[in-house]
Amino acid sequence: MRRSSTRKSGSAAPANPSGSSDAYRSASSKAVSKEVERIDSLFYAYADASSGMIDPEGIESFCSDLEVDYTDVRILMLAWKMKAEKQGYFTLEEWRRGLKALHADTISKLKKSLSELEKEVARPSNFSDFFSYSFRYCLTEDKQKCIDIESACELLELVLGSQFRLQVNKVIEYLKCQRDYKVINMDQWTSFLRFCNEINFPSLDNYDEELAWPLILDNFVEWMQGKQS
Repeated sequence: MRRSSTRKSGSAAPANPSGSSDAYRSASSKAVSKEVERIDSLFYAYADASSGMIDPEGIESFCSDLEVDYTDVRILMLAWKMKAEKQGYFTLEEWRRGLKALHADTISKLKKSLSELEKEVARPSNFSDFFSYSFRYCLTEDKQKCIDIESACELLELVLGSQFRLQVNKVIEYLKCQRDYKVINMDQWTSFLRFCNEINFPSLDNYDEELAWPLILDNFVEWMQGKQS
């Protein structure tokens, strides 16, 4: 007598638990690849063919399509997001870094992302980094460590003017009339932000020159007190 087989014909094949996750990863990978393609395509719409970078002319065209003036602080914020190293130029790597972080692969998406970028930069820890970056971004020459007074005034107006109008107006007035300094270094630059955040203005009643403020701010406070008296 033959022994019957215990295996049933037509039984289902064992499930492949990794199948669905593999399919998800594949779809996700394709989506990311498509996003990068669109980001790259957008880059080459503005890049100079010979240099392989977006140069000042390309940035001006980009700003026009974005409907934002090239002097708008949000363009500097975009440069910060890209970690752009050279003022007026974006490399493909920098462009990819910034736009991928913003999840923006079209001009339309970039327009919508600007308000979120402003909110991101406004966070205190981010703003401090952005403020320092804005100074470094203005260093256009190799081994340059300072920016001239005129550029410093323009930059202060751009990055701090909307937050600390009274302080910025007076600091700029002082910088333009004083004769002791022709340039501003990074330590002096970052001290302006600290001053705006910490010192009561215009009373200056909590300013203590013993707390290692740069001399330029000691002089500014003395100038302010002379005007007030």
